[in-house]
Amino acid sequence: MAETLKEFLAEWHSGSDVVLAHTSGSTGTPKEIRLLKSDMAQSAAATCRFFGIGPWSVIAAPLSVSYIAGKMMAVRAEVSGARLLELPVSNEVKVTEPVDLLAVVPSQLPSLLTDPEAPALVRNLLIGGAAPSAQVCRQLTEDGFRAFISYGMTETCSQVALASAADPERVFMAMPDVTFATDSRACLTVIAPKFSFKALQTNDVVELLDERRFRWRGRADGVINSGALKFFPEELEALYAPALAGREYYVVGVPDEKWGQVICLVVEGCTLGIAERLEDVVTDRRRLPKHIVSVRTLPRTSNGKIRRLSEIFS
Repeated sequence: MAETLKEFLAEWHSGSDVVLAHTSGSTGTPKEIRLLKSDMAQSAAATCRFFGIGPWSVIAAPLSVSYIAGKMMAVRAEVSGARLLELPVSNEVKVTEPVDLLAVVPSQLPSLLTDPEAPALVRNLLIGGAAPSAQVCRQLTEDGFRAFISYGMTETCSQVALASAADPERVFMAMPDVTFATDSRACLTVIAPKFSFKALQTNDVVELLDERRFRWRGRADGVINSGALKFFPEELEALYAPALAGREYYVVGVPDEKWGQVICLVVEGCTLGIAERLEDVVTDRRRLPKHIVSVRTLPRTSNGKIRRLSEIFS
């Protein structure tokens, strides 16, 4: 059962030092975790400082407070004194007054992109949950949105880094009081002395540019090892995007006797003509999918994220 804003605020103002939250389940089984309110307040303060949010501001999110993105917008309002404008939790987002910060997920972007009044009303757009395609980012920028893509997780109380949607390189910049390092796998380590966790090791492979900037490549636990070549599904999905505009899809590795694993493209709906379109846009044939599979509906988590299932042939 979805939590209401009133219920969350009652929990926030209770005597407990923690808030119960749930991970999304996009990278594993969803789990309940206990977040310190002090960590949530620290994260909220950093976001408000970045976007210039204060008592004079209006912020909004058509997101459920059952998940961290919705909870954190409420906390940002509590910490800053900003007015929290309640919007229906829906993919059809309609803003009717000026908003200083609007938090959304990619499935809600089409409604904003078809609303000619939205760019003038939304001062900052914060996109979480998953990264939008390069094509969507270009359209957001051309339409006049000041949009940012977030990098973070439930365990870090929302984002620890932001990338401008206008940046084709998609370089993530650290939030205030956060720095980065990598481990032996080139996976990102989040260093945040003001948080209770101090340092958090992720499974996200990155190209670390310096201690405050990185480019995200993909999940270490999702890498496809095909004949000693390593492919990141997330990079392949971005590569395939021009051939699959308007389609829902994901890439996953599946077992293969000869190569160990091969690239599999899973598409929602008809696959007719996809192979030919991919050959037109992918110059390196090693990056083409060995299999293209059609499914009626892509598997998703309870909050709408696509789940990459490798058991497609089992």
